[in-house]
Amino acid sequence: MTELWDSMGPALWPAFWLTIKLTFYSAIGSLVWGVLLAAMKVSPVPVMRWFATVYVNVVRNTPLTLIILFCSIGLYQNLGLALAPDSSTFIADNNFRLAVLGFVLYTATFVCETLRAGFNTVPIGQAEAARSLGLSFFQVFGVIVLPQALRAVIAPLGSVLIALTKNTTIASVIGVAEASLLMKTELESHGDQILVIFAVIAVGFMVITLVEGAVFGWAAKRWAVKR
Repeated sequence: MTELWDSMGPALWPAFWLTIKLTFYSAIGSLVWGVLLAAMKVSPVPVMRWFATVYVNVVRNTPLTLIILFCSIGLYQNLGLALAPDSSTFIADNNFRLAVLGFVLYTATFVCETLRAGFNTVPIGQAEAARSLGLSFFQVFGVIVLPQALRAVIAPLGSVLIALTKNTTIASVIGVAEASLLMKTELESHGDQILVIFAVIAVGFMVITLVEGAVFGWAAKRWAVKR
């Protein structure tokens, strides 16, 4: 046990800190891209509705592992798309950003569908009244519909964030040194203590996701739309 802790202990916080950073940056990007997809899905422009529908249906039903590998092998290794400046930490930084890109592309589809459910909670009469006053689609969407929809789906968005946190383990397939990669490394060195290693990593993820759930649960009660 002492040998395991001497090996695993110092690397535990850096690994989970990287998991938290993956979650944070991916969540921000997913929210932005998800809002744009949701706007396109309800847009009066047929091409935008078609693009958003096809994108969501294709990406949402594609395994996340394939999307992460596509970002690494397809975009970087084959097309030469580098997302990090050339430096001594280029590989680690580039892999991290490619992983974030993959998570954003995938998770945004769930954000989009969650927001669409929120749109249904906004009385259609409000949008019609706004249009009768001469507001454009983007004004109606950004000022009237979206703020109310976001408040209505805070709790479901929290579930999407929790799923994203757990999905960050897939970043290990392209060498991002987050918590699951640490677990794999320790299992190779200390295979006789598999239950202890699993328990430590599981507790770490439980702490993160329980905090996320508590925050979004509080926010849902604090800002929920009163009907």
